[in-house]
Amino acid sequence: MGEYHQKIDEKGRLTIPAKIRYELGDNFIVTRGLDGCLFVYKKETWEKIINHYQELPNVKEARNFMRFFLSGATTQNFDKQGRINISSPLIKYADLSKDTIVIGVGDRLEIWSNDRWNKFIEENEDNFSEMADNLFSQNLN
Repeated sequence: MGEYHQKIDEKGRLTIPAKIRYELGDNFIVTRGLDGCLFVYKKETWEKIINHYQELPNVKEARNFMRFFLSGATTQNFDKQGRINISSPLIKYADLSKDTIVIGVGDRLEIWSNDRWNKFIEENEDNFSEMADNLFSQNLN
């Protein structure tokens, strides 16, 4: 959990805060996410996701999503400075530049460009209360 303001360098290296590094472990997956960000999963969580996707029906919608989601996936580990190396296609997809936001979202991290994250918050700010009411009231019934 949390929101961390980080810098990505010209080589695509992004420092991940120590607390998150500890929680992610040595090997993890970085892939295209939804809403224009990147998703980062622990290896164990990724394996569960893959197993779930393999059980989906072999229909066009499932195949297309699998192509989108899996084709950008890379196995990562941290360098000695606690950085990950984000590939050029993933940098382009998420429109990452120097200022980057790393957020914890349940079982994954999300990596956002600063501009996209601020736009997301601004566009959805008025709806968060209603979203929470809808989501949590469904779980109580």
